[in-house]
Amino acid sequence: MAGGRHSRNPSNSREYSRRSAHIRLDSRSRSGRGSDRDPSVDPPRIPVLITDDDDDEDIRTPPHARRLSQSRARRLSREQRERERERNSSANANPTQTQTRRNSSHRRRSSATRRESVAIPAAAALPAADESHRASRSSKLLEKDRDRRSSRLPTDSAIIPLSEESLAAFNKEEEYRRSRALKREERREKKTMGELKRRKRRSCCILCAVAFVILMIIILVPVGVLVIGKNNSSPANAGGNEASGANSGGGGTGNGIGKAPTANPNTIPTAAKGTYLDPFTWYDTRDFNTTYTSAAVGGLSIMGLNSSWDDSAQVNPNVPPLNKPFPYGKTPMRGVNLGGWLVLEPFITPSFFNKYDKSLGVVDEYTLTKYLGAKQTAQVMEKHYATFITEQTFQEIAAAGLDHVRIPYPYWIVDPVSTDPYLPRVGWRYLLRGIEWARKYGLRVKLDLHSIQGGQNGWNHSGRQGVLNWLNGTDGAANAQRSLDMHGQLSTFFAQPRYKNIITMYGLVNEPRMTALVLNDVLNWTANAYELVRGNGLDAKIVFGDGFLGLENWKGRLSGYDGLVLDVHQYVIFNIGQIAQTHTGKLQFACSGWGTQMAQSNDPTTGFGPTMVGEFGQADTDCVPYLNNVGTGSRWEGNLIFPDPSASVTTPSCHGGVNCSCDVPNGDPAKWSALYKDFLLKFAEAQMESFELAWGWMYWTWDTEDAVQWSYKKGVAAGTLPQIAYERNFTCSDPIPDYGILGMPETF
Repeated sequence: MAGGRHSRNPSNSREYSRRSAHIRLDSRSRSGRGSDRDPSVDPPRIPVLITDDDDDEDIRTPPHARRLSQSRARRLSREQRERERERNSSANANPTQTQTRRNSSHRRRSSATRRESVAIPAAAALPAADESHRASRSSKLLEKDRDRRSSRLPTDSAIIPLSEESLAAFNKEEEYRRSRALKREERREKKTMGELKRRKRRSCCILCAVAFVILMIIILVPVGVLVIGKNNSSPANAGGNEASGANSGGGGTGNGIGKAPTANPNTIPTAAKGTYLDPFTWYDTRDFNTTYTSAAVGGLSIMGLNSSWDDSAQVNPNVPPLNKPFPYGKTPMRGVNLGGWLVLEPFITPSFFNKYDKSLGVVDEYTLTKYLGAKQTAQVMEKHYATFITEQTFQEIAAAGLDHVRIPYPYWIVDPVSTDPYLPRVGWRYLLRGIEWARKYGLRVKLDLHSIQGGQNGWNHSGRQGVLNWLNGTDGAANAQRSLDMHGQLSTFFAQPRYKNIITMYGLVNEPRMTALVLNDVLNWTANAYELVRGNGLDAKIVFGDGFLGLENWKGRLSGYDGLVLDVHQYVIFNIGQIAQTHTGKLQFACSGWGTQMAQSNDPTTGFGPTMVGEFGQADTDCVPYLNNVGTGSRWEGNLIFPDPSASVTTPSCHGGVNCSCDVPNGDPAKWSALYKDFLLKFAEAQMESFELAWGWMYWTWDTEDAVQWSYKKGVAAGTLPQIAYERNFTCSDPIPDYGILGMPETF
């Protein structure tokens, strides 16, 4: 039906032209319901019946109900006028418009009826008036009210309320529409949530797949590279757990330091795979060129080197940059040794030796590597090369005001003997990298061949203790020639332009034991080595050792060799007469004794000529464990036992020879007295001043595991060495303290 489900025909409304309302007015107490009170007290309830025909009813209509009646009458009048206008225009009106107006009129009547039905019960709840008061005014008010209704209400008007059935149907349809709308909304929401879940599942699946692919690449590529590039028989890849640790996870071996090689393992020739040239066997790859190369100069590999270099670095304002000549003899060099690195020395790294029972005879690098075997030696020694000296070492040396480094190295990293147990050739790569790190910080390098074929002195720092087969014994001459051939290779290699400014000093052999060798044989070998090195184009200063003959015995020997420098090592602890001096006496000797010797030796008219100190230290005792060999004691405490009884010292050697103790020198430097630290500092500075009367000095050594008095690094930290090498407080012109009077014991 047009116009709405509940519209009615206006023509049928006349039968509802009159309406009656029955209003019951209850008087209620303000304090509660009437059922809770005494009936004799409550006023009687008066029923009121109001109709359009009862004009004489003697009942007063309550004010609220009267106002509702007036409002209702006005609405009925307006509705009657609207119906009249609709009838007048119905003849010309469009049927659809007519029906729309009817529906609108019906809705207005229905709304008015609903408002009235709500208002009348509210009026019924009003309290009843006083009975006597109602009786006096009821007739007048009712009559007046009937007159108003008669004048305002049309007789033919009618109100058509919605029937209960129509209202129920309307409500039911509204409920149905709401339920359908709710279901549609729920379906849309479920569809949206389902789509979001499907998208989320797809995203998760894609991310998981990508992560899986990346993980497989990370795992499989390095494994594949190692499988292809490594030879399982390589010594560098064998051994136990000693090469693993905090630094594991990189390098060419996969369990070392640095990044994996960038080279394609397939480019490495089959013959080179698994050898020291194969970067996939390198424990440490930091700052190495890991591209495989078979190139060599003088028969020595250039492995690990980059093609460019920079010599512009200047270590401090007191010395020129590398690309300018160093004025030796005018400006003193101040340097330090890198002892215990490429060739072991037991007192520097005692941890390599103190783990073994004395009965095993592990006393030097030869016996250690023989005991370990080739596979474990490869792991243990290369890890030591990679970690004992690092780039930070050179940075710290430069920061300490030093300008030179002396790098001891052994023959087996250059020209190994097949029957030796040492790790062959691997240390060569680390030597070359060390030179490049020195270049980076402006440090000049003195190369020092610390061990030679056959052994030049038989001491543990030459690699093999007790063996002196160079220029001595059955193989002495052959070993001497082999060492010359090695110098031919070395000098050819370091004559390359890249080393012209950095390798400024070239040592022939460390501490040849001339007291046990034929002096002329050593002098001839030295002259031959000099000619060989110069003939290969190496312009560096060539250094040879004094052989413990004493500086005064070198005047007139090996003269006429330009650029040949005499190297002397000065200690007070290996001589019974010197070690027994008082602390004050040792300080006086450092100033006057060594000062005089150095000045005399450095003058060609009174000594050899150019002289340098390649080793010295501040220790005034030989207390450090393993200094005199593994398992032996010290001169200081009188328990130094050698296989040769004539070399043993069984009497304490401190001043006075009583209560000599190594506890303080070997103890924690934090517990040293201020007076003892003052002596150690002045003793070191006095030596530096005296040695600078010649070409300068190089301290032994930069670092140790435990021996504070032998470590430049630890001495600076303890306050027993100058913080900056060229900024010192004590000079030999200052008064020398009498430490005995000041109360320092001579027992340590």
